[in-house]
Amino acid sequence: MGVTQIDIDDDALRRVMALSKARTKKEAVNLALRFYADRQERAARIGRHFERARQWGAVEDAERLHRAEKDSR
Repeated sequence: MGVTQIDIDDDALRRVMALSKARTKKEAVNLALRFYADRQERAARIGRHFERARQWGAVEDAERLHRAEKDSR
């Protein structure tokens, strides 16, 4: 792990520490970085799955079923 000196938004750090119960600034920053990276990776995976579903026609099928259900109410 490298040592980096940065200016950190005190309010954001305080909020992360309060919400996560992190005991140190280092723990809070590392937690926030991992959380951000995890969310971005998850969003990318969802995007790839959605694109595959669109290619297979699954999205259009789901939209058709949804419209049919709404129209039948």
